[in-house]
Amino acid sequence: MKQGLKKTSLFAAAVVSAMGMVSTAALADDAKSITTVVKISGIPWFDRMETGVTKFAEANPDMAIMQVGPSTADSAQQLQIINDLVAKGTDALAVVPMDPEIIEGILKRAMDRGTIVVTHEADNQKNTMVDVEAFDNAYYGASMNARLVECMGGEGKWTTFVGSLGSRTHMQWVGAGEENAAQNAGMELVDPNNESFDDANLVYEKTKELLRKHPDLKGFQSSAGNDVLGIGRAVEEAGLAGKVCVVGTGLPNPSAAYLDSGAITAIGFWDPQKAGMAMNSVAKTLLEGGEITDGMDLGVEGYEKVTVKPGPGDGLLVFGNGMVLADKDTYKDYLF
Repeated sequence: MKQGLKKTSLFAAAVVSAMGMVSTAALADDAKSITTVVKISGIPWFDRMETGVTKFAEANPDMAIMQVGPSTADSAQQLQIINDLVAKGTDALAVVPMDPEIIEGILKRAMDRGTIVVTHEADNQKNTMVDVEAFDNAYYGASMNARLVECMGGEGKWTTFVGSLGSRTHMQWVGAGEENAAQNAGMELVDPNNESFDDANLVYEKTKELLRKHPDLKGFQSSAGNDVLGIGRAVEEAGLAGKVCVVGTGLPNPSAAYLDSGAITAIGFWDPQKAGMAMNSVAKTLLEGGEITDGMDLGVEGYEKVTVKPGPGDGLLVFGNGMVLADKDTYKDYLF
């Protein structure tokens, strides 16, 4: 596929209902539809993304635009939602995969049927037309780890959390973190890649377990948006705020209290609202027969001059410049 990606056939728009979670009034039969499918509904990260999808929908009232997702971080549930949407006939899918490999088959089937497919947090996804990334993932993971190493004074035991072992970006981030930490002989990685499934309570319990197992544990690098909340809670309750270093992906508002207390050292993030808008912008461009080109402006903050590269399949990788690393002195500049 060339850099100009064009839709070859369109379905009539349909009102979608994914596993009973979405029900909207019917729109005109010729309205084009874009459905964003996230990893999990009802958590701050993807609630914020939904505000972007809603803003994009408001700016495009002639289209049927919505967001859906499973009630738990479960790749099988997400697969079923996508299956339902493809069967019902959404014109475009904007997917944040829980596990890219698991949905390769259904995304190929969707594209074979003429559905536009755009993904996010999945630069290894072969069956996609465009994967949109907020930044270079290796740089992001290494930058978070550099902040962790600084907090730890370049030595001590540390560990990592990922949403799941199948989550492409999470494994990239901790992998880049390991490479960065390896430059410091005193950094000792223990019990890495703990799966959180984006469940703060699960992370809280696992963190307590890790602190019991390793009383001298000095650092955590985490990946899923809720991980820092569970780690921060356990660290604070143990009286270790400011003594154990915690750096991970998270949003400013949910993390504020722990940042203020020192239970969370720093958070890395990009604005999910802008990412949702960027995915939908790409999907709309492709629906209209447009091209995705290097240096183009997606009309979204952080994606004004994107870098476009060939993807692992026939599609494209699009990189924005939306990375933020904030601590208690700077997080109030990004309150969402």
